[in-house]
Amino acid sequence: MLKVILAGAAMGISFSLFAQSDSSTYFLQKGIEEKVKGRRMESLKHFEKAFQYNKTDKEVVSQLAAAYLELRRYGQARDQFKLLSDMGDRTDSTYRQLMLLSFNMRQFDDAIKYAGELKKINPAAKTAYYVGKAYYDKEDLGNAIKFLEVAAKEDDQNADIPYMVAKAYADMQNYSRAIPYFQKAVKLNPSQSYWTYEMALIYYAMNDDQNSLKYMLEAAEKGLKKDNNYMQNLATAYINAGRFNEGIGVLQDLLRLRPSDMNLLYTIAEAYYNAKKYDNAINYYDEVLAANKTNAEALYMIGMCYQKKGEKQKGMDLCDKAIEMDPSLQNLKQKKEMPGGF
Repeated sequence: MLKVILAGAAMGISFSLFAQSDSSTYFLQKGIEEKVKGRRMESLKHFEKAFQYNKTDKEVVSQLAAAYLELRRYGQARDQFKLLSDMGDRTDSTYRQLMLLSFNMRQFDDAIKYAGELKKINPAAKTAYYVGKAYYDKEDLGNAIKFLEVAAKEDDQNADIPYMVAKAYADMQNYSRAIPYFQKAVKLNPSQSYWTYEMALIYYAMNDDQNSLKYMLEAAEKGLKKDNNYMQNLATAYINAGRFNEGIGVLQDLLRLRPSDMNLLYTIAEAYYNAKKYDNAINYYDEVLAANKTNAEALYMIGMCYQKKGEKQKGMDLCDKAIEMDPSLQNLKQKKEMPGGF
């Protein structure tokens, strides 16, 4: 009797498995038919039903992964491609999709992992760009540069590669190493106005004032937005490059748009001070004081201007008064400096 019961149970399980398999095959076929007709959502529904009935059929999982990918449902596509890999489908296509999906979803450790798996089965696969960028986004700049140098050999026309190397060196404040890569990136993609602007800022950090101004202007010619930040940097570049009137003109234009901007007032006053135009500097420091009569630094700088003009006693009295308001300025008096160390 027990044997009969067990045999019946086994037959029931077997029948159920066959039924599920048949159902999975049915929905898989329906999904493929809808896919051929270009009805992507309908085909996806059928593939999902096929998967519900049979989660171990590689064809079902493969079709479902491709359907999710086509509909830009990247997280679900990645899960299905991972399942394919776990099922033994260790192919170029599967690993390539896992690398790309992981990279685009910022799963950088996985992107590096699957790039390695892809390289094992296809040594000719060009994976170094994705590995290098993944390392860069992980802030592992040493490995980023290492793989991006390989990527440059795999694709010497991809401007993003030298740009990322330039950024890596710039992030490490190794500006002299960054510049050649910025130049190569801009040469490969001349329309990138922001890259040109970044290169101008690197030249500024290197105290190469002529090149800083050159590329600052070039960035604008390429279409970079001339926002307040850019214009203020441009003014600084003009002044540093010895074109004081053009620089101060830009700053005064900005001040007309932002008449109470304390930073601009300070910048203009400082520019006049450094250019030894002390009366002009006093006028702008006075504007700062008019807005805030307790601003000891502005008062101190007025005193410095008078001393530079030759009115030493008047200037010293003003500096002493500023020090009474803010005793920390005493250190500047001892060093005969202006605030900020100039």
